[in-house]
Amino acid sequence: MFVQSRKAILAAFLSLTAFALPASAAEFSAAQKTEIESIIHSYLVDHPEVLREAAIALEKKQQVEEAELHSRAITKNKDALFNSSFDAVIGNPKGKITLVEFFDYNCGYCKRALGDVVTLMKSEPDLRVVLKDFPVLGPDSVEAAQVASAVRKQTSGEKFFEYHQKLLGSRGHVGREQALAVAKDMGLDMDKLQKDLKDPSIHAGIEETMKVADSLNLTGTPSYVVGDEAVVGAVGVEQLKKRVNSMAKCGKTAC
Repeated sequence: MFVQSRKAILAAFLSLTAFALPASAAEFSAAQKTEIESIIHSYLVDHPEVLREAAIALEKKQQVEEAELHSRAITKNKDALFNSSFDAVIGNPKGKITLVEFFDYNCGYCKRALGDVVTLMKSEPDLRVVLKDFPVLGPDSVEAAQVASAVRKQTSGEKFFEYHQKLLGSRGHVGREQALAVAKDMGLDMDKLQKDLKDPSIHAGIEETMKVADSLNLTGTPSYVVGDEAVVGAVGVEQLKKRVNSMAKCGKTAC
């Protein structure tokens, strides 16, 4: 952050003094460059608080740019985000407010955030939740996502959410074996499940989620989408609830 701040200050200084300097930095003589660097160095030493101000300004600028990127990506991928046939929908399927969660069955933060989603659905009867398998933690995560996708072909709603909670809440590392064991324990048709695992749509669904996440520049889990905002990280139920309540009140995540 210090290096970025220093660069920002250098750019600002050169911008303010451009009227007195040659049009191109290449036109500076070695002596001029040395003098400029000396002036800036002296100024920063005498006014170190400028570094903090520049760092804060830079961070705010980056946040605004990231929010704009997310908003554009959400608009571009609206159908794939909110209405994909590959995803599980829990909560109120006809709810007016939708929360999308990107998760990985091996993500420790996702396991802890599971309770946030449960609490939110209980307190918000008009909430529709879309679960997106985003297996970023290795081959086992991909295999678990594949099995879960096959499970969705014979379960939905509360029944699939029961499976989701059992698998996400299981201890230790989760892969194909664990995902199949949970399905068997729930009494699902294992022959059908094995057949469904070969369906091309299993791969297509995960690939779609990967492309959407890439468009949103998401690299970790859990991540959420509410309205035109992407929320990265396990921010807690209160932060999610605040955005959901705002959506109900004014159609935006912040009124």
